Amino acid sequence: MAKLPRAIEENLHFLCAELDGQLSGLQSYFEAPETGTAQKVILRAGYADNLRSRVHAASQRGLSARKVANTQRLVLQSMDMVGRNLDLIGRLARRSLIHAEDVRIKELMRPDAYPKVIKQVRSGVALVLPAIQASESGQAIRIGQSKAKLDDLYDRLFQTYTRDMRKSKHTEDLANSLLAANEIRRMGDALQGISEALLSASIGQPVQFERYFTLRSVLSGTNVLEADLELEPMAETRSGSAISAVRSRDSEEGAVDAVFKDGTLDKLREERAGVKSWHSNYPGLAPKILSYKKRGQSAALLIEHLPGHTFEHILLNEGEAQLRDAKKALSKTLRDIWKSTLTQDPAEMASMRQLARRMADVRRIHPEFGPARMQIGGLEIDGFDRLVARARERETALPAPFSVHIHGDFNLDNVIYDPVEKRIRFIDLHRSRHMDYVQDISVFMVSNYRLQVQDGPVRRRIADVACDIHAMAAKFARAQKDRSFEYRLSLGLARSFATSTRFIYDTAHARRMFLRSRFLLEQALACPPGREGRFKLPIRELFSD
Repeated sequence: MAKLPRAIEENLHFLCAELDGQLSGLQSYFEAPETGTAQKVILRAGYADNLRSRVHAASQRGLSARKVANTQRLVLQSMDMVGRNLDLIGRLARRSLIHAEDVRIKELMRPDAYPKVIKQVRSGVALVLPAIQASESGQAIRIGQSKAKLDDLYDRLFQTYTRDMRKSKHTEDLANSLLAANEIRRMGDALQGISEALLSASIGQPVQFERYFTLRSVLSGTNVLEADLELEPMAETRSGSAISAVRSRDSEEGAVDAVFKDGTLDKLREERAGVKSWHSNYPGLAPKILSYKKRGQSAALLIEHLPGHTFEHILLNEGEAQLRDAKKALSKTLRDIWKSTLTQDPAEMASMRQLARRMADVRRIHPEFGPARMQIGGLEIDGFDRLVARARERETALPAPFSVHIHGDFNLDNVIYDPVEKRIRFIDLHRSRHMDYVQDISVFMVSNYRLQVQDGPVRRRIADVACDIHAMAAKFARAQKDRSFEYRLSLGLARSFATSTRFIYDTAHARRMFLRSRFLLEQALACPPGREGRFKLPIRELFSD
């Protein structure tokens, strides 16, 4: 861990000592409840608050310096968090005493249950300074493990107090006892916050307590030692998973050894299954899974790091030659996948069902996209939800004539292009399955358009990419005699344009996308049943601003 500024080190030292004194007073109170003992602790609020303020001020001074390395920045932020949580423990101790003092019959509070667990809190606080000075994580972990013991005490007391409430007339005393116990339970949350801050400073990335254990679990299946690695945040998915680059401390600058991804058990299990399905259906496209571990309702993957850039990065940052090569490689890869995985099983994309299900989320961000009917003069126009319902009936009667293996979440940032090998790879594969290929095409095209870049030349590049991928897919559809491709694509695009607005804060850009969705629905519904094979989309106009 980087060296601390003297002001932080000194004031944390004094804060830990002051807090131990307050916790000692709290322990003494429960050993022998006396108002005088409680008041001695309650009246010491000012000094702890001053010490916490000094730690915060010193951290802010360090962060405001002109040149602050990322590791030092994280250390300063972590020490500020340690100070805040230490102060919080003191506040919780004082509030617990205030509630305890409101209990008239002290025996109902069962005070003898508290001293042992308060000693546990004191032990955690005593480990803070040694953990800051140590280079290994063992002491920081022990601090965080105190939470489970405090939770166990609270659970037992909760059951006892609530049982007593059912047969006692002293409900008010028991309620205040429960409040006192809850304040002590919350000390476990503060200790875990301290543990997380110390672990974050140690490994070089903000980390939650449980996430640290999943990281250690996946590393246990490799030859990588925890002390030899650094983590750097790469992304946060919309499903809540966190993605980090794993580097050896002695590796070349910028070199990534693996990717660590953790999240809910269901999502990571789907991701693992998706990767396996690609290894079976189209080997070499998906990254290798180096390690997989589950812990309770969470799980983690250590995944092979793929060289190259995301398609989004290439589109926005690289030259025309590299973009052209990436488009060519992507088109070839998709055609190969579709041909090699094609089965004659019909596939229903169900894009209108997806759209109807997600409109509530869209309207939480953009309530102006309401379902109400509109009127122009004396002409009434169907509301958006009515258009979706009508289009759903048409879509149900028009499944894709065959299935292929698709990505399932085919956004620009889930496609990796390696300019050295000139090859395409896929990531984030938890939705992969056999399905209508229009699902991937519509998602990819709209993920281009929704990029919030207003520069004219870049917007033209975006439109070109969308038009090129459409042209490639349309050519494949003709070769396979898929006559309803264009019609199904209109519904897929309508879904993706509308649902993507829930990720767009810019009202004007979101409105452009929503109007395109409505336009596509109206055009699809205006096509007479049985004439879907002649339906054509104005792709260039749709993707140009």
